Amino acid sequence: MSKLVVNAYQRQSKIDRNIYGHFSEHLGRCIYNGIYVGQGSPIPNTNGIRNDVAQALRRIRVPVLRWPGGCFADEYHWKDGIGPVEKRKKMVNTHWGGVVEDNSFGTHEFLELCRQLDCEPYVNGNLGSGSVQEMQEWVEYMTFDGDSPMARLRSENGASKPWRLKYFAMGNENWGCGGNMTAEHYADEYRRYQTYVRNYGDNKIYKIACGANVADYHWTEVLMRDAGRFIDGLTLHHYSFSGTTFARKGSATDFAVDEWYSLLRKALYMDELIQIHKGIMQRYDPRGRVGLLVDEWGAWHAVEPGTNPGFLYQQNTVRDALVAAVTLNIFNKHSDRVRMANIAQTVNVLQAVILTEGEKMLLTPTYHVFDLYQDHQGATLVGSYVEQESADDGAASPADGETNAALSGTIVPNLHESASVAEDGTLTITLANLAHEKAYDIDAVIVGHAARDVSAAILTGGMAAYNDFDAPERVAPADYTSEIRRAGEGLAFKIPPRSVLRLRL
Repeated sequence: MSKLVVNAYQRQSKIDRNIYGHFSEHLGRCIYNGIYVGQGSPIPNTNGIRNDVAQALRRIRVPVLRWPGGCFADEYHWKDGIGPVEKRKKMVNTHWGGVVEDNSFGTHEFLELCRQLDCEPYVNGNLGSGSVQEMQEWVEYMTFDGDSPMARLRSENGASKPWRLKYFAMGNENWGCGGNMTAEHYADEYRRYQTYVRNYGDNKIYKIACGANVADYHWTEVLMRDAGRFIDGLTLHHYSFSGTTFARKGSATDFAVDEWYSLLRKALYMDELIQIHKGIMQRYDPRGRVGLLVDEWGAWHAVEPGTNPGFLYQQNTVRDALVAAVTLNIFNKHSDRVRMANIAQTVNVLQAVILTEGEKMLLTPTYHVFDLYQDHQGATLVGSYVEQESADDGAASPADGETNAALSGTIVPNLHESASVAEDGTLTITLANLAHEKAYDIDAVIVGHAARDVSAAILTGGMAAYNDFDAPERVAPADYTSEIRRAGEGLAFKIPPRSVLRLRL
C-alpha cells in the first residue's frame, strides 16, 4: 500500500493558466492543413481556421498560443504575411523541409485564431535576421490605436482597431538557429531590441528574452546579470528525446522497456533543470518578478516512416501521455517561478495534441492529459506527497553520451503527483503511475478538505498504444469513480500501470 498525502491547508503558489500553453510554428503540417486550411477549403472552417481543431482546442481551454516559431521566427519577416493573400511574398522555409512558404497565414490570421480560441497571443519577433525597426513597426502595427503609418497600414488591411497583445519575445534559440550568439552578445542585442518594443495606450507588453538550452546555466547567469531588469520572462527549452542520441532518435511506437524508462527519465530531468535555473534567477531577482517560461518542451522521436523528415510528424502513445503528465506536475510544483509553458507542438508536429489527415482529425493521448489536468489552471498549488519507489529497478540506465552525466542521479519513480485547490473549493489531484506493468494500491490521506462528491477519470493503455485514423479513440479517458472507495477521512483505490488518474473532490 502506497500512501498519498494531500494537505489542502498548505496553500502555495498560484498555478498560472499559461503553464498549459501551446506552440504553433510554420513547420510541416502544424499551420497549413493542420490549423489553417483557407476559406476556400471544403473542410469546414471559419475564416480559414478548421472548425474541428478550434473546437477541440477550446475544449481544453488553451490559455496562450506561441507563433510563428521556433527557428522559423528568426527568418520570418512579418510584412510578407499581410495584405491580399494572392500578393503576399513567397519564401523558402529553410529550417523545415525546404518547402515554399506562401505566407497566407500571417499576423491577421494568427490573431483571428487566438480570437476563436479565446486565448492570449504570444508573438515571437525576429531578432536573428530582422532589424530593430522591423520589430518596432510590427508591435506598432498590432497595438497602436491612433494615426501612424503602421496603424494606417493595418486599417488598409481590414483591421481598423488594434489587437491586445501581451506576450512578445525578442528572438528564439539565439544560441543556435537564431544566430549562434554568445550569451554576452545576445544580452546586449536583447537590451537594444527591447528598447523599441513599446507600450501603446494601455497595451502593456510582457517582454520575453531567449533563455537557455537545457542545462546552459551560464546563459541564464549572463542574461539575469546583464539584462535582467529589462526582462519580464526568460525562456527555457528542453526536449525528451528517445533513442541513443539526439541525432539518432528512436521510434515513437516501436520501443523496448528500457526505452520506456529512458524517455521518462529525460522528462523527469525537467525538475532538476528548473531547480537550478530558478536558483540562478533567485540570486538576481529575489522577489520573483521575472518569470521562467518553458516555451518549448515535449517528447521528440524519429519521424514516422515515409514522411518528410523536415516535417517532424510523429505518433503519440501512452508513453508520451506520461511524459506530459509528469512534466505538467513538475510545472505545477514550480509555479512560484514557472509562469508559462508551451508544448511543442499543437497539431501534427512533435508531441502534438491533435493529428489531422485531410478532413479527418483525432485527439492524441497527450491531448487527453491536458483535458484531465485543466482544473489546475489558475488554481492554488497545495502540499502533496506520495510514497515512491523506483519503477525501473535499474532497467533504464542513461544510454546516450549527451545526457549521461546529467541524468545519472535521475530515477524513475513509480508514482508522480500534484494537487491544487480552485477558487470554488474544488480539490484536484493528478497522479501518474509510471511503472510499465505494476499496479499500486493507494491509501490517500486528505487533510483540510472534506472528501465528498468524489469523481475520477483515468487514461491508460498498452505501452505503445496510440490513436490512429482507423481507431481514433483507442486511448481515451474513462470514468473511474466507481473504483474509488472511502477510507476514514481519506480515499483508497488501485492505480493501474501506465496510467494517469485525475481525482476531483
